[in-house]
Amino acid sequence: MLCAISGEPAEEPVISKLSGHVFEKRLIEKWIEENGKDPITSDDLTLDDLLPVKTARVVRPRPPTLTSIPALLSTFQNEWDAMALESFNLREQLQRTREELSTALYQNDAAVRVIARLSRERDEARNALSKVSVSNNGNGANADTGAESMAIDSDALPSQLVQVVEATQAKLSKSRKKRPIPEGTATSEDIASYSAQIKSPSTVKDMSAFAYMYGPVAVGGQDGTAAIYSPANDAVEYMPSLREPVTAAACIDTKTVLATASGSVKVFLDLEEVASFSEHAGPTTGVAVHPCLELLASVSSDKSFIFYDLKVLKRATRVFTDSPLTTCAFHPDGHLFAAGTASGEIKVFMTATGEQATSFSLGSPVQAIVFSENGYWFAAVGKGENTVTIFDIRKQGDAAKAKTFEADGAVESLAWDYSQQFLAIGGPTGVVVQHYAKSSKSWTEILKSDFPAKGLSWGANANMLVCADQGGRIAILTTRE
Repeated sequence: MLCAISGEPAEEPVISKLSGHVFEKRLIEKWIEENGKDPITSDDLTLDDLLPVKTARVVRPRPPTLTSIPALLSTFQNEWDAMALESFNLREQLQRTREELSTALYQNDAAVRVIARLSRERDEARNALSKVSVSNNGNGANADTGAESMAIDSDALPSQLVQVVEATQAKLSKSRKKRPIPEGTATSEDIASYSAQIKSPSTVKDMSAFAYMYGPVAVGGQDGTAAIYSPANDAVEYMPSLREPVTAAACIDTKTVLATASGSVKVFLDLEEVASFSEHAGPTTGVAVHPCLELLASVSSDKSFIFYDLKVLKRATRVFTDSPLTTCAFHPDGHLFAAGTASGEIKVFMTATGEQATSFSLGSPVQAIVFSENGYWFAAVGKGENTVTIFDIRKQGDAAKAKTFEADGAVESLAWDYSQQFLAIGGPTGVVVQHYAKSSKSWTEILKSDFPAKGLSWGANANMLVCADQGGRIAILTTRE
């Protein structure tokens, strides 16, 4: 009986129950141990599928050609020649493989260099084009403007939205200096007595987005879930599932905006999704609402910010910058738009044109930005930092830093109330409220709560402070009834 593997007579033959072939026992056992299949049919084969074959043991005779020394020497010479030829063939194959590998590595390195060069040239072109001025020598409507800033891959803000932005600025800035503190606004003594009242249990896992604007409270988590809580009804009204991490949120009257790590921005109206934008190439890192409530902004790590027209639910404009963006906020008059960057710079743009007006250095990736209603201050904090810095937009350099606060731990959220008096600072260690007295131009810490607020926002007339912690628990800091 010849072994189906070696072709030699089997000394200890076994037969496969699956294929019926005969094998040398030691050879088929090694094959099954390494492959687990029949070497002939490739069917699954185990040692239990082998049956021993009983045969008479015979001594295999020595081949007649190997019965003399000259025959053995000839056989050895032939074997040596075969090994030499095989070694030569292997060396040739190895050399060809090395050449092919060297060519492939060279082509890969060249491709990487080309990609790096093209990326650098693209960034340089964007930077150069953003600084190009185009002279308008015609007699059209723009003849008196002199020059317009160009931004690569950017659309112009529609004229009707420019008019809305300008009208909003004219209306709000005109009354800002003479505006008294609204009647019924909480006093510093009232706020000093505030305590946290838990209003809902954990609603999301690892909260990463929070928004509140005198209506519902929106929270979103890294697990892709979100919750919309109504303080008026004291209940969670809606829990949309976005199936991707929620990175930012905003509330506009009855609209709720949720942004995700895939770069999308979703708009919900009365708890129903009415629009979904997928304009960003990277995660959406922040959203903000214009004071006119008709314009929504989003920023992304793809180095761009986008304005959306909320009336027609379409993109209005897109502007590229030279750094990934991390958060954003509109000036209370709406004519300026501030965006924090991963490099620690806070860039301020003109809302109507997208031109950069000025910039401020924070020193670390920007976590949050919030403007004061006085129109010339904004507070900012870096990621993982415990220092809150108040900047004066009327100044430049170090002179722009009007005030700094040191918190007990990392700061994750900031909120300024409508009366311009109270700045709330939230983080894992709790909530602190700083009071600014305009008469004495001094700051005083009036409240310190141990509720770990990852997100917070003031209610109307500062009569409450709405907060949410890492687990999505919503609490209201107010005077206990």
